[in-house]
Amino acid sequence: MDWMSAIVEEKIQEAMRKGDFDRLPGAGKPLKLDDDAAVPQELRASYKLLKNAGVLPEEMQLRKDMVSLEQLLACCRDDSERVKLDRELSLKRMRYQSLMESRGWQTAAAFGPYEEKIRQRLTEQEQDKG
Repeated sequence: MDWMSAIVEEKIQEAMRKGDFDRLPGAGKPLKLDDDAAVPQELRASYKLLKNAGVLPEEMQLRKDMVSLEQLLACCRDDSERVKLDRELSLKRMRYQSLMESRGWQTAAAFGPYEEKIRQRLTEQEQDKG
């Protein structure tokens, strides 16, 4: 532990002894932490900034759109509508692949688990709405 950490720890312990933390909002309740373990370390800060601003990164919006289109295709009975949805899905997939290649994500070790986590989260959100 470096000297700065030791000073910080001492101040925290002192505040705890004085009871400064006793009446804080949410005291005794578990913290609600963001589940960003699957997000590559170098992207966490920028993604958190975008999330707080209510903006999805382009690749996540594309994934969300692709999941929605896949679900629509699964229940579509009209052939002309099916062709239209399939074409739109193909365009989204091509844009997504192009984006991933340009960013070099497919060679990143974290991409596979992250990609699957995005798919699961988006699928869960779509099911919760329905």
